[in-house]
Amino acid sequence: MGKKGKREKKGKGAEKTAAKMERKVSRRAKKEEDLEALIAEFQTLDAKKTQVIETSCPPPSPRLNGSLSAHPEKDELILFGGEYFNGQKTYLYNDLYVYNIRKNSWTKVEIPNPPPRRCAHQAAVVPTAGGQLWVFGGEFASPSGEQFYHYKDLWVLHLATKTWEQIKASGGPSGRSGHRMVACKRQLIIFGGFHESARDYIYYNDVYAFNLDSFTWSKLAPSGIGPAPRSGCQMATTPEGSIVIYGGYSKQRVKKDVDKGTLHTDMFLLKTEGSGKEEDKWVWSRLNPSGVKPTPRSGFSVAIGPNNRSLLFGGVHDEEEEESIEGDFFNDIYFYDTGKNRWFPGQLKVPKSEKRKRRRGRQAETDGGDDEVEKQAPQGPVEIVKEVVAEDGTVMTIKQVISGPADEKERSESEEEEEDGALGPQVEPCPRSNAMLAVKHGVLYVYGGMFEVGDRQFTLSDLYSIDLHKMEEWKVLVEIDPKTQEWLEESESEEEEDDVEGAEGGEEEEESSEEDSEDERGEEQHPSVQPDEKHADYLSRTEQYWIKVARSNMGPDAKEKKVVKVAHAMAKTFYEDSI
Repeated sequence: MGKKGKREKKGKGAEKTAAKMERKVSRRAKKEEDLEALIAEFQTLDAKKTQVIETSCPPPSPRLNGSLSAHPEKDELILFGGEYFNGQKTYLYNDLYVYNIRKNSWTKVEIPNPPPRRCAHQAAVVPTAGGQLWVFGGEFASPSGEQFYHYKDLWVLHLATKTWEQIKASGGPSGRSGHRMVACKRQLIIFGGFHESARDYIYYNDVYAFNLDSFTWSKLAPSGIGPAPRSGCQMATTPEGSIVIYGGYSKQRVKKDVDKGTLHTDMFLLKTEGSGKEEDKWVWSRLNPSGVKPTPRSGFSVAIGPNNRSLLFGGVHDEEEEESIEGDFFNDIYFYDTGKNRWFPGQLKVPKSEKRKRRRGRQAETDGGDDEVEKQAPQGPVEIVKEVVAEDGTVMTIKQVISGPADEKERSESEEEEEDGALGPQVEPCPRSNAMLAVKHGVLYVYGGMFEVGDRQFTLSDLYSIDLHKMEEWKVLVEIDPKTQEWLEESESEEEEDDVEGAEGGEEEEESSEEDSEDERGEEQHPSVQPDEKHADYLSRTEQYWIKVARSNMGPDAKEKKVVKVAHAMAKTFYEDSI
C-alpha cells in the first residue's frame, strides 16, 4: 500500500464501468485547478498571519502521514501537517500543535509564514540553538485526491523563537514524498521516496546529505549494492554514525492501468569509509539480521527507542488483485538492536508484582489456572479478530497478528530477566497504518493513522503511550471521538466544492447539528444495563431492539443474518461502554 491506502485502490471492480471513468476524467479536467496556483493561494492566506498565537485546544483532528517529533529540551511533542480523507475530499494541513506530556494538554501554535500544507513529509529534530525542527518534502493533493504536487523545499522551525524559515539551497533532492530523513553527525540524510503524477510514478533509491553547518546539499554516491527504489522504509542511525534501511514499498506497472506492489523485507547498512568526515566515501552493504523479523508490511511507522534500538509499529499487509486490494492491519511493535543486528517482537509483560504472586501460587500448588494458561500458550503467531461498530452501523472487522514468544536464544538480557513476560492488559491501539510516532524519555507515543474496512477508510485521532523500558501496558491519553468518523460515499454526480475550504478543512464541526442531535436522542433511547446484569442476559432482553436499530442503519436490503450480527455487536459495544 506504500504510504497511502486509498491511492493504491484500483476501483470497485465491475461497478466502475468505462462510462463512469470517462465522466470522472472529464469532470476532473474541467474542475481541477492548477495545484501550484492553489498552493500559492494558501500561502497568501498564511502570509496574513503577522504574530505568533498560542491557543489551548482540544486534540487535533483525525489525520495520518503527519510528523510527530519530541522536543529536544522540553517535555513536549510537536505535531505538524498530515492529511484526512472523508470518502469524497482530501484535506491537507500545515497546522502546528504542541502536546504537553506532563499536563496531557494540547496547544495550537500559529506562526507566520509556515510551510505550505502537506503530508508524507519528513521531520527531524536537532538540539541546536534551543532546538530546531527540520522539514523536507512531502506532497499536496487536490481535493479530489487524484492529482499531486510533490515538494522539494526545506524548512526549519526555530523552537526557541517560534519562527519558520525556508532554507533555499541548490543541489537538493527532487520533489518527493514517502522518503525518509534522519539527523546524523550534523547532517540531514535523505533516502528514497516517490513522485507521482496523473500519468506515471517513479520510486527513488538515491541518497542526499544536507550539511547543518554550511547549509549545502550534496548527493552521495555510495559504492556497493544498495536497496532497490522504494518509499516508506525504516531508516535509523547507529551510535557509530551509520544508517540502517529496512523494508519499504514500491510498485511496477504490469500492464495498462494495472500496477503490482512489492513489499520489501531486505535490510541494508550505509556507512562511511574512513574517519566519518563528510568528504569520506559511503558504502552500502547488505544486512542479514537474526531474531524474529517483522512480517511483511507497508505503511509502518518508525522511531528510535532506548538502548540503541530502532522500532517499527503497525502497518498493513495487502492482498492485491487487479481490481481491488484487501489489507490486514497491525498494531504490533518490533525492535531492531543495532549493536546485535537482531530483531525481536515487543511483547507486553506482566508487572513484577503480579509475577511474584503467580510464583508464590505455583510454589504453594494452589489454583493451577495460570499454569494451564502458560502450558497452552501458542508458540507461533496468533491471529485475533475484533469487531467494532461505528455510529452508522458499519461493522469494522479488525485483524491483528500477535507474534509468538521469541526463542530463548533470541531474547535480550532484559527479556531473560522477565521470563514470565506475557501479553498483558487489553488496552492497546487498534491496528493501523501511517500513524505518527515519537519517543521521549523512553516512552513511545502513537498518534492517529488509519485503517480500512472494505471501501471505507477510518482516520484516527487517538493518542497512546507505552514505557519501552517496562513494556507492561499501553496508556490511553486521548480516546477516539466517534463524531469525527465522517464518511461520505462517492457520488457520480458530485461537484467539486470550494477548493480552499476543501484542502483546509476536515474538522468535525462540518457535521450538521441536526445529525448530532439525532445521535444524542438515539443514545438516550437505548435500553440501559441493569445493575449486575450479565452480557448474555442483556442481549436476550434487548435483542429485538438492537435488531431494529441495525436494520434502520443498514437498510431494508441487508441480509437478516448480517443485520443480526451487527445488532449483537452494537449491543455488546453499548453494554461494555455502560459497565
